Amino acid sequence: MNKTSKIYVAGHKGLVGSAILKTLKQKGYSNIVTRTHNELDLTNQVEVSQFFDLENPEYVVLAAAKVGGILANNTYRANFIYENLMIQNNVIHHSYLNQVKKLLFLGSTCIYPKNAPQPIKEEYLLTDSLEYTNEPYALAKIAGIKMCESYNIQYNTNFISVMPTNLYGPNDNFDLEKSHVLPALIRKIHLAKLLSENKYVEVLADLNLNKIDKAKQYLSQIGVTASSVEIWGTGTPRREFLWSEDMAEACVFILENIDFKDTYPIDQKEIKNTHINIGSGKDISIKELGEAIKTIIGFEGDLVYNSDMPDGTQRKLTNVSKINSKGWQHKIEIEEGIEKLYDWYRSK
Repeated sequence: MNKTSKIYVAGHKGLVGSAILKTLKQKGYSNIVTRTHNELDLTNQVEVSQFFDLENPEYVVLAAAKVGGILANNTYRANFIYENLMIQNNVIHHSYLNQVKKLLFLGSTCIYPKNAPQPIKEEYLLTDSLEYTNEPYALAKIAGIKMCESYNIQYNTNFISVMPTNLYGPNDNFDLEKSHVLPALIRKIHLAKLLSENKYVEVLADLNLNKIDKAKQYLSQIGVTASSVEIWGTGTPRREFLWSEDMAEACVFILENIDFKDTYPIDQKEIKNTHINIGSGKDISIKELGEAIKTIIGFEGDLVYNSDMPDGTQRKLTNVSKINSKGWQHKIEIEEGIEKLYDWYRSK
């Protein structure tokens, strides 16, 4: 891959895609193709076919996906499996048809069994049952991994799958009902702090509302008051988090340095588990995360844990020895990352 290679970044507006796009530009790649969802519906086979015929990219980063937290995954199960399968099938297949030199498919560590041994190695894939709440999304991503492997084996393509751990960073989703735990907690605790300081103008601006009584009523429904913030579950599950720009560095590193043949032992009889975990190799409990965010934001109220709501998987820590052995390691630790993301959120 050289600096003028034509690279298509699918999903460039999202958390993952925007970080990869930024990193590619910083490294001097100048021929990058993007499309918004309004410009190109990746679930539409005809539109995807026409796009590849028109642009003929040499490299593809497939970061486009339908994503969300526990509530969204469990509520919109059909949407999550259908849309992700359609996006993957269309982009991967047309990358093959148009002889793309290398494709990078981004999944998630939720592909692993609910009770996988910790830390999770790549070979634990498909060894046990999945976490129920995000099963449709996980199944779609597993299908993407197997599609890349299968096309590589049958057609000699160079499609690589990477499985990032829980990501956070600039352009994160801060939706109070659909976002992942870290950005959701930042926004909820930030709003609780504003309420405790009677900064109602800022609360209304954040929520895009014009009446404080309506704002307080809505926030109360999702567990946010001037004195407390409700967090789903017991607070005991442990999660690994990775700064999105660290993840982007890893993805560009793989594009530049790793081919499919490098993802499995040369003497391996069955070619499988070729995907690569991307993470920090460190985890933190949800309670510890909440307290860290509370301290950084400066909220003096209480964090209340609702044990009637689901915890999800108790622990999900990735083994990152595979990518570490190739020469990449993360840089941003969780406390620094929370501060950076909170600053980014307030600036927006």
